[in-house]
Amino acid sequence: MVSRRAFLAGSGAVTVGGLGVVPGFLSTAQAAVSSTSGSPARLLPVFNRPRHLDYGDVSKLSGGDQTLLTTLQGIVNRTEPELYFLYDTGTVSVPDAKWLADMHLPTKLYKNPLDLVAKYRGRIRGAIVHDPAVPDSLNVATTLAGLENAVVADADQAKAHGLKIVKDLRGMFDDDRVKTYRWQLDNLFPKVTHKLLAGLPPTRVVDVEGVQWQEIARETQQIRDSSNRGTYDLDVSPKLGKEAVYVRFADSFTDDGWGASVLSVSVKANGTEIAHFLPNTPEEAPYLFDGSHSSIGGENNRFADGGNYWIYRFEPPAGTTSLVVTVEMWNQYLVSATDTSPTRIEPFAYFRDYVVATKALVSWLPPGGATGDLLIEHYAKYPTLAPYMGWFANDVSGEWDGVDLASKGGSPVVAADFYMNGTVHAGFTAPISDKPRPVRRIDKPKNKVYLTLTFGEGDNIQYCQRRLREIWDDPKRGQVPTNWTISPLLAETGPGIYSYFQRTASSNDLLVCGPSGGGYTYPGSWKPAELTEYLKMTGGFMRRTGLDVVYAYSSRQDDKWILLSPEIAGGYAEYTPTKGIMQTWDGDPLTVRQGGLPITGQWGAPGKAAEFKAALDQRIANWDGASPLFISGGIGAWSWTPSDMAELGALLGDPYELILANSFYDLLNRVL
Repeated sequence: MVSRRAFLAGSGAVTVGGLGVVPGFLSTAQAAVSSTSGSPARLLPVFNRPRHLDYGDVSKLSGGDQTLLTTLQGIVNRTEPELYFLYDTGTVSVPDAKWLADMHLPTKLYKNPLDLVAKYRGRIRGAIVHDPAVPDSLNVATTLAGLENAVVADADQAKAHGLKIVKDLRGMFDDDRVKTYRWQLDNLFPKVTHKLLAGLPPTRVVDVEGVQWQEIARETQQIRDSSNRGTYDLDVSPKLGKEAVYVRFADSFTDDGWGASVLSVSVKANGTEIAHFLPNTPEEAPYLFDGSHSSIGGENNRFADGGNYWIYRFEPPAGTTSLVVTVEMWNQYLVSATDTSPTRIEPFAYFRDYVVATKALVSWLPPGGATGDLLIEHYAKYPTLAPYMGWFANDVSGEWDGVDLASKGGSPVVAADFYMNGTVHAGFTAPISDKPRPVRRIDKPKNKVYLTLTFGEGDNIQYCQRRLREIWDDPKRGQVPTNWTISPLLAETGPGIYSYFQRTASSNDLLVCGPSGGGYTYPGSWKPAELTEYLKMTGGFMRRTGLDVVYAYSSRQDDKWILLSPEIAGGYAEYTPTKGIMQTWDGDPLTVRQGGLPITGQWGAPGKAAEFKAALDQRIANWDGASPLFISGGIGAWSWTPSDMAELGALLGDPYELILANSFYDLLNRVL
């Protein structure tokens, strides 16, 4: 049977055949649409539309069992999506369950999802067995699973489910990450898809239930200027008695981004020093139990903001009765301790269905040093515009360096490491309008402060799938004009998701293109000819999804964002339908015309409504009121909700006028 699916192109739905080497995917020739056809070329592989879904709740399964099922899902759903899993359960705002209900498809619930292995065993050749002693072997196993029509399992799982071992990776690799992924690139690259490459962590840190934390120290004031910087003695002796003591550093005010920051650590057991180190050094490594949720600052300090944290593990000598941790620390710290291991390491299962189904190469290469050099080699082998899907190691620094390397290599980034059921969402079609939102035109501008506010993170398709859905369903959404960044690539990775936001938007909600267009990127880092290709692709996706404003980055210089060049801004003006550009910015107020487009620096403030309003008042303190003032502001998508926006809107009386971004840039185009 020839597989088929409908995908949205412009304002009409075009049915295309899914012929080719991989069932369900367009061949290169089929994806390359002629310039006269009126339809954009396909960027990512096509999936068939699901007709019936077997589903189960996998939220309580181990990471190993989740990996077994998601790789099974990738093989099965490659031909036609038939498997769907619920990863988050127990609340009224669970996105997985909501998206499943929205599809209105026939479904069958499997109370034990692992029963699906037996049901679909005939669709797979067997198992690729990874080596638990070498975490990165799980990524190699995932790549091989896609190529061999197999699932990823450990030896015990393969035996328990009666799976033939197709390839056994135990003993094949050691802990040399570069050597492991070098083997994969050399041996598997010729066989994998070249439409995308993936980056996924091989393991995840999972919280252990029932761990009791005792608070040791807390900053009770909202200090953001390091004025409380000092040396603090943290007595964690009450947690002595077991093998080790775990000390967690977190943020005492989680909604404003100025959490604990530590520059040095020493530990004394019964008065004798047993540890002394600085963050981000080899000396720290033996004690850093979980640093994946923290970042490194400019002084080489370790910090964690919002809901993030890091944990040190100290194992004192037997008989220790006094354990004191001395730290140089500042800002809004919250320190707690426990005597129980608070986390465990498990395989990272998410997004592997999409990787396996598309036969993609998946690695995990921190973007610095030898691993960064190998990542550069990956980009060089792939064609321009092949997206890097997943994420990067090393949190914020990894993001900046990783996206910069991807940009230099001609690959837009799609943050997708927590994008669940991607093979189903990519296949489920729904109407997407190509008509931009009509502008509420301000014909005669007044001497006001015209303000437009935008929720960020929309380039991140997992955010669109999860957090955005949660806050979008806030009943107070629509009370005040609000912009929402979103990825136009959802037209191919999640048409139903994009359609939901588009069709349920109120007259006060405007979808805008997330940074910096068709995928997260830094335009200033691209080669000019390749950037032109990116901007043309972005323009096609924006027109296809009815977007006419873009939020963009530029590139960093001396640890600061610089203004988009006239050439880059002119490229946006020529190849995309954007009315203006919101640009990430950390300098003085910015409102300029560049390359024929108005560009405004995106400004933000810590805290919630009252603090945001106070910061706005301070920002306009020197405004003389003799002419209009324009401010483009960013809203923290992980901490704010529409209820917070409604609270802020109630505070914004004269001289402020809060408007949508299309009206904002329409007005700027006429007065700037």
